[in-house]
Amino acid sequence: MTIQYINRPEQLPQLCEQINQEPWIALDTEFLREKTYYPKFCLLQIAAPGWVACIDPLAITDLSPLLESIYNPNIVKVLHSCRQDLEIFYQITGRIPGPIFDTQIAAPLLGFQENPGYAMLVSSFLNINLNKAHTRTDWSARPLSEDQIEYAADDVIYLCKIYTMMCEQLEKLGRLNWLDSDFALLNNSELYQLSPENAWLKIRGKNKLTGRQLSILQALSEWREQTAQTENKPRNWLFPDDMLLELAKLQPVTLTDLAKIRNINERSVNRYGKVLCELIDAARQRPPKPLNEKERPTKKTQQHEAIMDVLSAVVRIRAEENSLNPVILATRKELEQLLFGEEDNPLLHGWRFKMAGKELQGLLKGEYSLSLTPDTVVISPVTHQ
Repeated sequence: MTIQYINRPEQLPQLCEQINQEPWIALDTEFLREKTYYPKFCLLQIAAPGWVACIDPLAITDLSPLLESIYNPNIVKVLHSCRQDLEIFYQITGRIPGPIFDTQIAAPLLGFQENPGYAMLVSSFLNINLNKAHTRTDWSARPLSEDQIEYAADDVIYLCKIYTMMCEQLEKLGRLNWLDSDFALLNNSELYQLSPENAWLKIRGKNKLTGRQLSILQALSEWREQTAQTENKPRNWLFPDDMLLELAKLQPVTLTDLAKIRNINERSVNRYGKVLCELIDAARQRPPKPLNEKERPTKKTQQHEAIMDVLSAVVRIRAEENSLNPVILATRKELEQLLFGEEDNPLLHGWRFKMAGKELQGLLKGEYSLSLTPDTVVISPVTHQ
């Protein structure tokens, strides 16, 4: 298959015409973000059965005509592990190019493990071992070699074939529409918004801090995120998470105290020390934003553990009936969240709710009952007389 390398604006109209004739296209991006906060968009690969194109966004500054075709709501966009790719589109336009089909999300319905890698799918579906020669390529360097372009194009060529085979198998199993709600969630713009005031939520260990310490962590995390965005640097280049936790615990309010902290960079103290001390001092005087209930560790009793064992049994039964790995249907953690009433739970949405979530919820509410025989577990609605 001839690879179209698009690096001039006058080449875009013909490519757009090709895209607009397709019911679906496979997409992939190459980007760099090791030295920046925002990903640097370096290459866009698009394919459909019969053709493939690699577009150079560094050479073509105005991609508007191409984006208009990609954002056509009548064309399904097929990606693998799409979150970072969609983040790039969101940063360019402020919108997500739905509808989306993510092969990583779909694969478990065909018996794969949760979140399978792309190389695994290529090997399993196509019996091809991916070439790893350009894994570490600097995609911002120009010119790109023929090998680099071919390597990038292969990703979407294979993705087209995998998507076709996946759809055929899912259709045979009657599972193709099970994924609709999962894919619809990917259109939620909040997934791609970089909100400084909520940056603290991603730091592990926050739930072990006292009130004053948590307030300081929240202030420092927000400052770090804003500064990283402004300077377009990776947030950990400013201060890693463990350093923010250390600052929250030690609470230095003078440059002398700050400089005494182990492993803190002298250059960082000189550049940011004053503002850090001011932030810490101010945060000590105010209450923290409350932890979400799901962030608070819940002490489980033996009764709770027994209930989750019962729920796990139901999950195993339903997973076996549908030839699925039980972990794909529900993890122990998700069952715990269901038990304690957390609403943000995959078991309460889409195919998981239909397969097991409704019954599990009904068992917890007393709307379903369990009965046993030597060979079976029977789950039945409770009838009220």
